[in-house]
Amino acid sequence: MASNDHPLIVKRIAWATERDTQAFAEALAARMRGSAGAQVLIELHGDLGSGKTTFARHLLTALGVSGRIKSPTYAVVEPYRVDGTPGGPLDIWHFDFYRFNDPDEWEEAGFRDIFASPGLKLVEWPDKAGEHLPAADLDIALDLQDGDVRAVTLTARSDAGAALLP
Repeated sequence: MASNDHPLIVKRIAWATERDTQAFAEALAARMRGSAGAQVLIELHGDLGSGKTTFARHLLTALGVSGRIKSPTYAVVEPYRVDGTPGGPLDIWHFDFYRFNDPDEWEEAGFRDIFASPGLKLVEWPDKAGEHLPAADLDIALDLQDGDVRAVTLTARSDAGAALLP
């Protein structure tokens, strides 16, 4: 996971259409197929309707998740396993902490072991988990603009995060 001594790298892009979102997710998945995806925490920030879950679905599909990709809003976490990656199977956990009323719910749910294990952790509404989450490798902040354009700010907080930037 992220190292606290890594200099931040910030890039700004825009997604004018859902196809732009999908293309970015596919390019990110291609970069993740190497060792960079083996132990990465990506936080997704943005208001309701900003496109976090849509982006997550495109990323999971591009990584090889098949079948219906459910929003983890009610379940809090949806686990996946993708075979056929260069480093072996990739475990993926898609979290949505929107319904947390107290950050301690993260600890009470027993997520510490999952976040310490190898794999991709994709987290919507990370702020709801408070200080319990480890530092992210990559933050993706989505801001809905006029005309459904998403202003996207990518912040790499580790070498693994920097390796995922376009």
